Amino acid sequence: MPHNISLITTIAAALGAGLLFGYLATRLKLPALVGYLAAGIIIGPATPGYVADAALAGQLAEIGVMLMMFGVGLHFSLDDLWDVRKVALPGAILQIAVATALGMGLAHFWGWTIGGGLVFGLALSVASTVVLLRALEERGILDSFNGRIAVGWLVVEDLVTVLVLVLLPALAGSLGGEVIDAAGGHGGGSGNLWTTLAITLGQVAAFIVLMLVVGRKLFPWILWQVARTGSRELFTLCVIAAAVGIAYASTHYFGVSFALGSFFAGMVLRESALAHRAAEESLPLRDAFAVLFFVSVGMLFEPSILTEQPLKLLAVVAIIIVGKSVAAFLLVLLLRYPAKTALMVSASLAQIGEFSFILAALGVSLKLMPVEGQSLILAGAIISIALNPVVFRITQPLERWLSKDHGLAAKFDRTADPLAELPMNVPHEHLRDQVVLVGYGRVGRRIAASLKERGIPYVVAEQNREVVDQLRKEGTPAVAGNAGEPAVLIQAHIAHAAMLVIATPDTFHVRAMIETARALNPTIKTVVRTHNDAEADLLRSERAGEIFMGEQELAKGMTAYVIDTLKKTDHAH
Repeated sequence: MPHNISLITTIAAALGAGLLFGYLATRLKLPALVGYLAAGIIIGPATPGYVADAALAGQLAEIGVMLMMFGVGLHFSLDDLWDVRKVALPGAILQIAVATALGMGLAHFWGWTIGGGLVFGLALSVASTVVLLRALEERGILDSFNGRIAVGWLVVEDLVTVLVLVLLPALAGSLGGEVIDAAGGHGGGSGNLWTTLAITLGQVAAFIVLMLVVGRKLFPWILWQVARTGSRELFTLCVIAAAVGIAYASTHYFGVSFALGSFFAGMVLRESALAHRAAEESLPLRDAFAVLFFVSVGMLFEPSILTEQPLKLLAVVAIIIVGKSVAAFLLVLLLRYPAKTALMVSASLAQIGEFSFILAALGVSLKLMPVEGQSLILAGAIISIALNPVVFRITQPLERWLSKDHGLAAKFDRTADPLAELPMNVPHEHLRDQVVLVGYGRVGRRIAASLKERGIPYVVAEQNREVVDQLRKEGTPAVAGNAGEPAVLIQAHIAHAAMLVIATPDTFHVRAMIETARALNPTIKTVVRTHNDAEADLLRSERAGEIFMGEQELAKGMTAYVIDTLKKTDHAH
């Protein structure tokens, strides 16, 4: 029987071309992501030969966005989001304002209307969460403090964009475009704006409350009931159904984007003890559909824009990579966070993605922005996504340069920050033979609790200023800053400490911490946490002290329990 196989053909072509060009990219020492984008261009309408179904590819890409954001939610707790609110919320809103102003200025220079410039600027201001996740996961810093700030920043951007997408049709008339009412017709007026805003905020709030109040209890319970059946297939099906189903329901019933819906789905499932297994089971599908996302982006690229509008495209790329990054860097520093955090956020924002495409398409449909603007946004997205790994690599020498120039680093990192200095009222006996604990995440908290139970004095060094502020309110000595900087360890009185415990997953500055500690206290003992075999081998070669790897220590603990239990059984017989 004749039947339509366009879906199968599109998936086969996208995955096959993605595999081929991804492999070639890695052989050329380029990120595989660049190969996926190239694959999309090859099977897209801009090049001769086979042309994949762009509409189907776009829907497959939406599933990729859902699964990627679901994975972030599984690793990103409500506590993590709350911890970074003081930098992510004001930083994201101000950065959107600055980037939008830059885009509007450029559009005004080209002779566009105010409405066209507004849509254009907003599209350039919002980065792709999917691209960021890939970058953070490849570098193993998704769970680090700076990684949480970057993700939280983009979550705020997504929330703002959702509001813009709903409000823009109501504002189109006053901005020079067409007004589309709730029924899809033309008409309406500015009087509907406040009603639309109230409905939108009410829907988003209702969804969030429902997920946090009901979802946090209901979905982990469902996951546990399915796990009790012992069927791996049913468990995987439950995880994927939750991710896609909640994402769809959030859009259909509450007007929230697929991305945010699936993100909250992951966050509520994280409350389950089976969250780690859920992340493992969904990983293969997440990776496969992430490839489809990047291939579909490549299919939208129009190569002729490179020759027809090279100067305009260069200006767009400059705003995305330079303008947004510089603005974010300065904003993070003004919020009194370290230069390393500012560099991480800057690199994270030096690209645009899925929400930019949606904004551009809406702007064209409302006759606010010319079609040329959509082409420039798509081309700018392709180029910025391809260059984003390069931007991340550039931050490393910049960070080392700031670290070498200690005066400059101190100027950036410790600008009149009272949390950067240990309070004068800390008892003297608490600052001799104490433990200096670097990092107060999930591991650091458990270590601190055990030390407190045994009456062992300790001082916490943590980059998250909100955590340091809370610790001080609880009476725990703590200092804010990057412990890779000597000034932070000096404030923690490392010279008189008995032990340095590095419990942070971010191991970039571990060697600098150990060198500083030993220079100031040659007899100090060090304990290091790491998840990387290569990093562990390097630290051992430099005699970094005791090194603990999560998987190894778990295996040791389980083995010891098994052997001890078997011995007791033998004695009983």
